[in-house]
Amino acid sequence: MYLGIDIGSTALKAAVFDARRGRLVAQAGHRLALATDATGKREQDPAALLRALRAVAADLRRQAGRRWSKVRGIGFAAQGGSTILVDRNTGTAQTPMYLWNDTRALAHFHRTAAQHPARWWRAFSLRDEPGMGLARAQWLRERQPALFAGNPLCVGAGEFAGFHLTGQWRQDACHALQSGVYDARRNRLTDRSLVELGLRADFAAPLRDGHAIAPLNAAGARLLQLPAGIPVAGPYNDHEAGYLSVRHVSRRPLECSLGTAWVGNFILPPGRAGRSPFQLVIAAPTGRGQQVIMPLLTGNVTWDWALANFVHADHRTALARMTRVFAERIMPAPGLVALPWLNRPNALRPELTGSAAFFGMGPATSGDELLRAVAAGMVFEFARVFAPVAEAGAIDSLVLCGGAARATHFQALFAALFAPLPVTRVIEADLMGARGCLQAFDTPATRAATQPVPATMRLDAAAQSLYQETFDRLYGHVAAGKPYAITREKRA
Repeated sequence: MYLGIDIGSTALKAAVFDARRGRLVAQAGHRLALATDATGKREQDPAALLRALRAVAADLRRQAGRRWSKVRGIGFAAQGGSTILVDRNTGTAQTPMYLWNDTRALAHFHRTAAQHPARWWRAFSLRDEPGMGLARAQWLRERQPALFAGNPLCVGAGEFAGFHLTGQWRQDACHALQSGVYDARRNRLTDRSLVELGLRADFAAPLRDGHAIAPLNAAGARLLQLPAGIPVAGPYNDHEAGYLSVRHVSRRPLECSLGTAWVGNFILPPGRAGRSPFQLVIAAPTGRGQQVIMPLLTGNVTWDWALANFVHADHRTALARMTRVFAERIMPAPGLVALPWLNRPNALRPELTGSAAFFGMGPATSGDELLRAVAAGMVFEFARVFAPVAEAGAIDSLVLCGGAARATHFQALFAALFAPLPVTRVIEADLMGARGCLQAFDTPATRAATQPVPATMRLDAAAQSLYQETFDRLYGHVAAGKPYAITREKRA
C-alpha cells in the first residue's frame, strides 16, 4: 500500500491506496485552524500541523487495521508560498506559518518590485514581479531583527513537514518560485534576489531533486506509527501533484483547478515558449518541457460573493437554490456581461480595490440574471486567457477539478466554450494531491478517476464576442489581464 498526504491551506488530507490497482483503502482529514484579522493576517501554528499529521495517521491506521504495516511508500504535497522561520538544525519553528494569502507584507512587496524593472525579475523567474516570500522575509526582519542574527532557515509547509518525516530539508520548485529564489530558466535555486536584499545565500532550503526519495527517520516513524526506513517522496506543490494525478487523461491535458483561485495547469513541451506576467513555471515533473501553473485573476472568491449577494447569505442554502436558477437557463439574458475581477486593483483607478463590473443591465435585470452573468463571465475569462494555448495545439483536453467543477452549469459552459476539445472531470477531486505525490513509486494509485463531461449546450458566439469586446474596452490597457502568449519556438 501507499500513503499520500496533501497539506492544504485549510485542511490536511491523507489517503492509503492499494499498491496493485490503486484503489482507495482509507482516507482521513483534519481541519487546520487559521488565525485571521482585518490587517490581512493569515497564520497557522506549525506545531498544529504536526499534530494534525499524527491525528490523520492514527485515523488511517484504525481504518486500515493490519494492512497499515504494509505501507511501502509515502508521498506528500503541500500548498506553496507559505513562510516559517525555523532552526535549521532542529526544525523548531521560530515564527508562526504565514500563509501565501497573508497580505501584511504587501507594502514591502511593492517596494521590492520597484527596485528593478519587470525584465530583471523575468530574466530568471519568467515572471514580471518578485516572489511574495521575499517581501515577507523583509517584513519579518523589520519586525523581529533578532531572529535573523541566528541564521534561521526560511521554509514552507512542505519543507517543514518533510524535515519532521525524514530529517532532510527539501523544497519543491514552485514553492521556491513563490519565495523568490528559483531560476525557472535553469531549474535551480538562485541567490540573486537574496543578495540584493541583504539576506544570506543559504536562507532557503535545497531544491528537491526530481522524484528523489528519502527514508522515513525515527521521528517520522513515531509520528506516523510506521516502520523507519520507508521511502518518502516530496514535497510536491499541490498544483504539481494535481497535474500528475490527471496526466494519463490525454497526451496534453489542461488541468483546470476551480478553487479559491482558478488555475490552469499544463505542460509546455520542448521547443515551445510562452509567457504571462503571473505564470509560475517549473521543470515539468513528467521529465520533459516546463510545467506552467497559470493563476487567473478570478476564482471562487468571486463566485461565493455572487452566491451570497444574489441567492442567499448562507452558503449551503445558496448552493441548494442555485440549482433552480441554472435549471431554468444557464446563460444570462442577451447583452448582459459580468467582468469577474472582484479582488483586483480598480482598472481605472489602481489606487482603489475592486475591478468587477456588470455591463448591459436594464430595468428587467434580476438577481438570477446577475448570477448567470457571473458564472458565464468566469468561464469566458478562463477561455480568454487559455484560448491561445488551445489554438497552438499545446493542449488536447481539459480536466476539471476543484469545488466549482462539481456544478453542472460550469461543466456545461467549459464543454461548450472549448469544443471540440474533450472535457472530463475528476470524480474524487479531494484525493488528487494525495495520489499525484506518489509519482516516484510508479503505482496505479497515482491516477485519479475521471468521467467525461457531455456537451449539453450550444453557445451563441455573440455572447463570447461581447464579453471580449467589453473586456478590451474596460481592461485592455491592464498588463495583468493579457492572455497567455505562446510561441512556436523557444529562443536560445
